[in-house]
Amino acid sequence: MPKRILTGTVVSDKGDKTVVVLVERRVKHPLYGKIIKVSKKYHAHDEKNEISLGETVRIEECKPISKTKSWTVLDRVSAAPAGADAEA
Repeated sequence: MPKRILTGTVVSDKGDKTVVVLVERRVKHPLYGKIIKVSKKYHAHDEKNEISLGETVRIEECKPISKTKSWTVLDRVSAAPAGADAEA
């Protein structure tokens, strides 16, 4: 069975070897038909702590690493926009 691969934005990198990735997808409302954004956060394993806040990354499903972590970071799609670290 193929592993799922999702693309999202890193919203937190405070954990050791862990990043939180926000994945947004667009779905059609079942009754009203309007296209809406649905988002979900995934905890992903970042072995070398090289991913930082605001970057766009691809994550891949894997066996559970901890209670909440069952995704790993595959690669960086794009770097963080300028001034992303100044938000916090």
